[in-house]
Amino acid sequence: MAEEPRIHIVGLGPGDPRHVTVETRELLASGLPVILRTRHHPSMAALAPAAEDCDDLYRAGESFDAVYDKVVARVMARAGDGPVVYAVPGHPLFAERTVTRLLGAAHESRIPVKVYAAVSFLDVAASSLALDLGEIQVCDATATLRLDAQRPALIHQVFDRDTVSALKLQLLEIYPAEHEVTVLHALGGASESIRPVPLVALDHRPFGYLDTLFVPALEAIADVRRLDGLVAVVARLHAPGGCPWDREQTHASLRPHLLEETYEALEAIDAAEPAALTEELGDVLLQVLMHAEVGAREGTFVLGDVVEHIAHKLIRRHPHVFGDATATSAEEVYQNWEQLKKAEKTRDSILDGVPRTLPALAASQAIQGRARRVGFDWPDIEGPLEKLREEVDEFARAETAAERLDEFGDIVFVLVNIADHLGIDAEQALRGANAKFRARFGEVERLATARGLDMRELNLEALDTLWDEAKAARIGSL
Repeated sequence: MAEEPRIHIVGLGPGDPRHVTVETRELLASGLPVILRTRHHPSMAALAPAAEDCDDLYRAGESFDAVYDKVVARVMARAGDGPVVYAVPGHPLFAERTVTRLLGAAHESRIPVKVYAAVSFLDVAASSLALDLGEIQVCDATATLRLDAQRPALIHQVFDRDTVSALKLQLLEIYPAEHEVTVLHALGGASESIRPVPLVALDHRPFGYLDTLFVPALEAIADVRRLDGLVAVVARLHAPGGCPWDREQTHASLRPHLLEETYEALEAIDAAEPAALTEELGDVLLQVLMHAEVGAREGTFVLGDVVEHIAHKLIRRHPHVFGDATATSAEEVYQNWEQLKKAEKTRDSILDGVPRTLPALAASQAIQGRARRVGFDWPDIEGPLEKLREEVDEFARAETAAERLDEFGDIVFVLVNIADHLGIDAEQALRGANAKFRARFGEVERLATARGLDMRELNLEALDTLWDEAKAARIGSL
C-alpha cells in the first residue's frame, strides 16, 4: 500500500482563483501547514491568506539558484515535522524550478511526495488566443532561445523590463524589427489584456510576473535570418512547380558556379571588405544547398547527411575538446588532426589527399608540405635557393619549347618550396602581385588618358616613366 504523502505540491493556476482546482482548494483548506513560494499571486488573498511564504528569501538579493535551494530547504524542514502543502503559481511542473529540486531532495530523503494537477498559463493563453497547443513552442525568457521561427511561440518569465530588453535583442536576431508580437497580461482574470506591439518597441513599457509574450510564426520566405529559412527557399525552387532552371541542375552543371563563387569569396577576403564577404559567403552557402537538393532529387544524399558528416568529423578530430586528449598548441592540434585523418582514411600515398583540382601553386605547396612532414625536404633555406639557381641555368640552356615548359615548371616548383620554408602562401603571394600590377597598370592608363596619350603609340621608355610615377605614388602598395 502506498505511503501517504508528506509533501503535497499544488499549483495555484495562472492568476484568477477560479482556475484553481477543487482538489487544490480542499488541500489549502485542510488545516495542513501551507508554504507559498511567493505571495505575489492573485489567488493568495482568496485561498491562503494566512499561509507562510518565501518572499523573505527573495528579498535577500541572492541569485535565483541560491533562493530556490533555500526554498527547498525550508519545505523539507517543515515536512520533517509532518505533512505540508507547498503551493506555487501556475502548474507545479511547468517551468517551476523549485518543484523539480524539491522532488529530487525528497527522493534522496525518502520522503513521499504527491504533485497535483493544475491549470497553467499555457491553458488560458491557448483559449485567449484561440491557438492549437500542438503548434506552440514554449520558451523561457531567461534562457538562451532555441526557436523555430516558422512556428508560433509563447515566452514566459518576462517578469521585468531588463529581462524583456535582453529577450528583445535575442528575438531581433531572428525576426524583423516590425514583426508584431502580443503581450498577454493577467490571462483569465478580470484585468486580462492582450496588446499587440512591434517587436522593436517591446520593452517600451513595464513588465511583471503576470505577463507572457506571444510571437507569431514567420512564413518560410520571411525567415531570412536563419538557415532553416534559406533551406526552405532553396527547397521551394527545386520542388515541383518551382524554378525550371534550378530543377534541371546537376552536380556537374553546378560545378563552375561553386568554383566561381569560391573565388569571389577569396577576392572579398583579399580586399578586406566585410560587406562583400558577407554576400559572397552567402553565395557559397547557396551552392552547398543547391548540391544538397540535387542529391535529394537523385536519392543519393540529403542536407542532413552533409551536416552530420562534418559534425562527426569535427568531434572526432578534436578529442582535446570533446574527449580526453590534450593539446596545448596549434601545432599539436595540427599533428593530432593529421594522425586521426591518416587512421580514418586508407591511402596509398601521403599525397593522395591533395585535390587534383586545386590551382597549381596551391597544389604544389600542399604536396611539398606533405612531403616535408615525412622528412623529404632540405633542412634549411640554402638548399632550395641553390636548387633555384640550378633550375634557372637549366632553363637558360633549354632548346625546345617542351624543354622550356618543363624547366619553367621546375623553377616555379622550387619557388613554391622557398615560399613554404619562409611561411609564405605562394598562391596568395602571386594574387597580391597580380593585384599590385592591376592597380599600378590602371594608374598608368589613367595618367596616359589624363595627358592625352595613346599607350599603344608610346615606346617602352615612355611607358616605364609612367610606371615609375605610379610606383612612386605607392599605387598598389600595402
